[in-house]
Formats: sequence, structure tokens, C-alpha cells
Amino acid sequence: MEYQKELDARGLNCPLPILKAKKALAEMETGEVLRILATDSGSVRDFQAFAKQTGNALLSHTQNGLEFTFLMRRK
Repeated sequence: MEYQKELDARGLNCPLPILKAKKALAEMETGEVLRILATDSGSVRDFQAFAKQTGNALLSHTQNGLEFTFLMRRK
């Protein structure tokens, strides 16, 4: 899937990946997609809750070994 911005949050623990994603999304236009790379094992749960709370859409999340990739669309 195409994305407009990428955030590398690998090596960061909660709540830093969420805080950095929130800041990145705030700088984006409505409908644009942010790709987030993370290694925090709790990030799947965190990004699901973040999407629900903010209204930004969590389009997908995948795991490759210890790395997670999320695609979020700005509301």
C-alpha cells in the first residue's frame, strides 16, 4: 500500500511510538497514510486503542519477526 510518510519507532518503548505517531499524523493532511515501524511488543494493542480514541484508521498491521509495521490513515 502507498503511504506518504514513514515513522521509524524501532527500539522505542510505550508510549513513545504512539506519541511520535500522533505528532507525525498532526503534520499530515486528511486521508494521507503514515507507515510506522516498531519493535515494542505492546504496540499492536497500543495502536488499536490509539486508532479508536483518535478516529484515525488503522488500515493494517503486520509482524515480521520482532518488527511490527502499521499503516494509519489520518482522519
